[in-house]
Amino acid sequence: MIFDYFDGLEEAIEFLLALGSIIGMLGFIAGLFGLLFLGQFNRHKMVGVLIVSILLLVVCGLNTGMRYFRIN
Repeated sequence: MIFDYFDGLEEAIEFLLALGSIIGMLGFIAGLFGLLFLGQFNRHKMVGVLIVSILLLVVCGLNTGMRYFRIN
């Protein structure tokens, strides 16, 4: 019974890491496009998006989400 709990907890943590990885990649792409195409005020916000996305990718890993969700 206790091992079932830890198995469920392990799967939940793995899912959250994969989701963070995907969100980090999408945020990084959106931040780069924002830096290229938006005005000066919004460009300042995109720097924050890039920083948070890079932190997510560092913590969650770059390929974790792609392996978990089987994106090729």
